Amino acid sequence: MIYQGVLKKMMTENTEIIQYYLDMNDDFINMNQLLGAQIGIQFVSYECLNCHSAKEIYRQGFCKSCFFDTPNAGDWIMRPELSTAHLGIEDRDLAYEQSVQLKPHIVYLANSSNVKVGVTRKQQVPTRWIDQGAHEAIEILEAPNRYLAGITEVALKEHVADKTNWRKMLKNDIEDVNLVDWRNQLEAYIPDEAKSYFITDNTETHLNFPVLKYPIKPKSLNLLKTSKYTGKLVGIKGQYLIFEDETVFNVRSNEGLVVSLEF
Repeated sequence: MIYQGVLKKMMTENTEIIQYYLDMNDDFINMNQLLGAQIGIQFVSYECLNCHSAKEIYRQGFCKSCFFDTPNAGDWIMRPELSTAHLGIEDRDLAYEQSVQLKPHIVYLANSSNVKVGVTRKQQVPTRWIDQGAHEAIEILEAPNRYLAGITEVALKEHVADKTNWRKMLKNDIEDVNLVDWRNQLEAYIPDEAKSYFITDNTETHLNFPVLKYPIKPKSLNLLKTSKYTGKLVGIKGQYLIFEDETVFNVRSNEGLVVSLEF
C-alpha cells in the first residue's frame, strides 16, 4: 500500500503500550500495526503547516516567512518565561497568546536519557512526556499561566538538566530514579511567586513504548540527503521510528515534508 501526505507529529494514545498514529491527509495509520514490516519513505515536496505553500521548510514545519509571522512560532513557545499575555502584552497575536498562555501549565520532571525539567500545558499531559520518550515522569507544579511555569523552569534548570540526549533515549540507555525524591529536593528552588502551586501528593507516571529492538548506534535519517529509504520497523519511541539497521527517523523534526509511505 502507498500513502502520501505532509508529515506532522504522530498522535499518541497512552494505553498499556503506547499507540502511535500518523495522519496522512485522509488516512490515519496505526504505526504499531506496522512493527516488523518493511516501510519505504520517500521525500516528495514541501508543505508549510501554516500557509500550505510548497516553500522550503525553515523550522518547526513552517516556511521562513510563516516562522517569523505565525503566533504558533513565537519565542515564548520555546522559552515560556518570555510569555506576556498575563500582562495583556501582545507578541504576535494577543487573542491567540491569551488562549494558550493563560491556561494551566505543568512544570514536570521526565526521565528519558536523564532526569530533565520541562513545561507543558496541562492538557498535554502525558502527551508531552511520550513525545520526549520518557519512561517515567512526575508533575512538580501546576501554574495558572505559562509565564509562572516558565520562570520556574528557568530556576530549576540551574539544578537539573533541561535537554534530552536523543541517542541515549533511543538506545534505552536509562536508569530508573526516584522522581518523588527529585521533586522534593527541587522544591527549595521554586521562585517565590510560584511556590504556592507546588504539588506534594502525586506519584510517578510510567510509560511503555512499542519497541521490539533498541539500536546500539542509532543513525539519523535525513530525507533531504537520502530522498528514499526502506527498512524494517522495529520500534517507536518519542517521535522516532526505529528500524532494524539502526536507522532512526524523527517524524516531528521533519514536519512539513510531503512524503510517500509504502508498506
